[in-house]
Amino acid sequence: MAEEKWMLQTKRADFEEMARCHHISPVTARIIRNRDVMGREAVRKYLWGELKDLYSPHLLKDMDRTVGILKEKTEQLKPIRIVGDYDIDGVCSTYLLYQALTKVGAVVDYEIPDRLKDGYGINESIIRAAAGDGIDTILTCDNGIAAVEQIRLAKELGLTVLITDHHDIMKENGREILPPADAVVNPKQEDCTYPFPDICGGMVAYKLVQALYEAFHVPMEKWLEMVEFAAIATVGDVMKLQDENRIIVKEGLKRMGRTKSLGLLKLIERNDLDKEQITAYQIGFVIGPCLNAGGRLQTAKLALSLLLSRNEEEADQMARELKELNDRRKDMTKQGTSEAVEQVEALYRGDKVLVVYLPDCHESLAGIIAGRLREYYQKPAFVLTDGEECVKGSGRSIEAYHMFDALVRVKDLLLKFGGHPMAAGLSLLKDHVDEFRKCLNEQARLTEEDFIRKVWIDVPMPLEYINEPLIQELELLEPFGQGNEKPLFAQKGLHIRSVRVLGKNRNAVKFSLATDQGTPMDAMLFGDGDSFLKELGDSRILDVIYYPSVNEYNGNKTLQVIIRNYKIPRCI
Repeated sequence: MAEEKWMLQTKRADFEEMARCHHISPVTARIIRNRDVMGREAVRKYLWGELKDLYSPHLLKDMDRTVGILKEKTEQLKPIRIVGDYDIDGVCSTYLLYQALTKVGAVVDYEIPDRLKDGYGINESIIRAAAGDGIDTILTCDNGIAAVEQIRLAKELGLTVLITDHHDIMKENGREILPPADAVVNPKQEDCTYPFPDICGGMVAYKLVQALYEAFHVPMEKWLEMVEFAAIATVGDVMKLQDENRIIVKEGLKRMGRTKSLGLLKLIERNDLDKEQITAYQIGFVIGPCLNAGGRLQTAKLALSLLLSRNEEEADQMARELKELNDRRKDMTKQGTSEAVEQVEALYRGDKVLVVYLPDCHESLAGIIAGRLREYYQKPAFVLTDGEECVKGSGRSIEAYHMFDALVRVKDLLLKFGGHPMAAGLSLLKDHVDEFRKCLNEQARLTEEDFIRKVWIDVPMPLEYINEPLIQELELLEPFGQGNEKPLFAQKGLHIRSVRVLGKNRNAVKFSLATDQGTPMDAMLFGDGDSFLKELGDSRILDVIYYPSVNEYNGNKTLQVIIRNYKIPRCI
C-alpha cells in the first residue's frame, strides 16, 4: 500500500465577502474556492446554476452545418447510420441521437463496434458495410476524430460523413489533423468558440439534439426528457463536474426517476436503488458499470437495446442480464487484481513503472485492473493480456508520469498505441513484453516523492464547528465526483472513548470520540475492522480526515463523522 501525505489546501480569497455575497458560510466559501471556482458569476452558477445557464449549441463549430445536412437528409428520406462506441458514453450518445432522429422522422439505424473484433471507433469494415447497405450518411458519436483514413474511404465510396466527438485532436508540426468529413463537431478544435470544451461525447450529442429539435420545431420539453442520458454519459466518462457538466448532472439526477426509458428504470430496480434519490456515485459505480458490462463481456448493443426497449418483460430480462454480466465482471476483476498484486509483490516491488502480464485475463478488464494497481501502489501501471493475435494492454498513470509520452519513447517495441497523460492502450508482440517493462523503467524519471499519495484537506475544522445547518449547506456542493470531490475536513488528537467492530463481515468500526475540550462525537470507519483494531493496539488517540453527516435512526437524529483517512500517533 502506498504511503500517504496529508496536504492542506491554501488557496486564498476573501471568504467572508464570498459568504456574505452568496449567503453561505465561510467554510463553504473556502471549499468552493478550493475547487477553483472564482468570480461572482462562476460561484452563482456553481451553487444555483440551471439548464438556462447552459451554453448555446450553436457556439460549437460546424453545429449549424451538421443540423442543416441532417435536416436535408431527413426530408429526403436518405438512410442515416449512427456509429457509436461500446462504452457508456458511446451508448448514451447513440441512444440520444437515435431517439432524436427517429422523432424528427429520419430513416435511421445504428452500429456499435465490437470491443474485441473491431476495437475502438469507426473502421473500414463498418464503412464498407454501410455502403453495401445503401446508407447515405454516417453520423459518428464519441468517436471519429482520429479516423482520418477511414473517413477518406467513406468519402471515396460516396458517403456523407458527419462527426461528433470530444476526444483530443492529433497534430502534426503544430497543425490539427482532421478527417475529411462533411462536418466535424468537436469542442476541442482550435477554432471552435465553445466556452467549455471539457464535455463528453454524450453532451456533444445532446447539444446536437437540442439544435436539431429547434430546426424541426420540436418542443424543448422533449429535449429535456432526455437530460438524464447526458448526465449518465458525463459521470460515466469521468468528466470534471464543473461548469455545465455540473448543471447537467444535477438536473439529470433530479429527473432520473421520471425517465421515459423503461430499460433504465428496470436497471435501477434490479440494483435495488431508489429512483427518486439517484446519486452521481450510483451512476459511476452501479448503473454505469452495468451499462459498460455488455460492451466488456458481450456486446454494447445489449445496453442500447435495454435503454430503447418498450416491452416491460423484455426490459426486465435485459436489465437482469446486464446486472449478472456486471457481477461476473466484478468477480473476474477481483481475481485479476489479486493475481496482479501477487505478481508485483513477488517480482516487481521495486519497479517505478509496473508492467504486469496476465495472459488469461479478459482484455476488456486490463484497464480496470491497471487502475486498481495504480491506486494501491501510487505508481503508473500497465496490465497486459493475450489478445487474438498479439499481447494487448491498458495503462493508468499518476500525475507525475505522462503515459502517452512514455509510450512514444518505446514505440519501436509496439505494434499500436494511443492515449493521453493519464491512460493509454497498446499492443505488442509477446517476445517484447520483458523489453517493454525494462525500457519503461530505465527511462522513468520518477522519485520516491512521486509514489506518496497526496490527500488534500479542505479545512482543518474542529468537531465543535459541526452542526446540522452546516451539513445541510454542504449538500449545495453536490453532486460530488471528478473535479468536484467531496470536501474533506481534519482534526488531530481526538480521544477514543469507545470502539467496536460492526457488521456480519466485520467491515465497519463505530467510535465514540471526544476533543480536548470534551466535545463528544460518534464516528464511523468502513473497512476491515479487525485489521484496524490490530493496528490501533493500545493507542487511544486518533488523527482523522472526515466528512460530517447526520445519522437518522428510529426517528432520532445525531451528528456523526465518517472517517475517510486516519493516522495513529505513536508516542516516542
